[in-house]
Amino acid sequence: MNDNLRYALATARLNTTDVAAALAVDPKTVSRWLQGRIPYPRHRWAVADLLHVDEADLWPEIASRHQALADGVQAIYPHRWAIPQTVWRNLFNGANDEIGILAYSALFLAEDRGLLDIITTRAQVGVEIRILLGDPEGREVATRGADEGIGATVMAARVKNALTLYRGLLGVQGVEIRLHHTMLYNSIYRADDQLLVNAHAFGTPAANAPVMHLRHTDDRGPAVTYLTSFERIWTTAEPYRQLP
Repeated sequence: MNDNLRYALATARLNTTDVAAALAVDPKTVSRWLQGRIPYPRHRWAVADLLHVDEADLWPEIASRHQALADGVQAIYPHRWAIPQTVWRNLFNGANDEIGILAYSALFLAEDRGLLDIITTRAQVGVEIRILLGDPEGREVATRGADEGIGATVMAARVKNALTLYRGLLGVQGVEIRLHHTMLYNSIYRADDQLLVNAHAFGTPAANAPVMHLRHTDDRGPAVTYLTSFERIWTTAEPYRQLP
């Protein structure tokens, strides 16, 4: 029996059906976790995020695995698509000062109405929103499209579609979108001191590449590298001007 998980669910006033719905799994699967079976990593992380506790508090037997990670590295996901939706929502919903997005298109975020609503809500309460997308007319976007094997025109179209979907954010105070001309080695999704860094690999769509979950703890941690990269690209990017 996993009494830690059972107690955490009781504290959060959630049952197996609630957890199953949030993680898109069968309630019987959650019941097996309560009986002592250890979930896959992505499910452990999602449950911990859902209950607002540390993974090691629910499964102390895997605490040693956390010790193997470097300081400032919270988790490593094998693919971007393996990140639970609760992680994305908690990331942006937890921002109190700033949300930053650096990618070529970030179309998967723009197509998620729930995430867009969260970002809009955070902006309305004073959180600064900075979005950096590739210039759809630039050669860097074309090159990335060729590298992924989808073609230059398709990648440019993805950026334009994302800009169209982000259109509603432009009227919100504190939101700024800029277009960059940078060859990205990774995409960055930031909320205050939390970052999801999506690696880019030649011939592989970003959705299939690994993602690091980093926390900015000090000036020597790994997050500093990516925060510095974001700021440098931001200063060279051009403000996006929506066409009439």
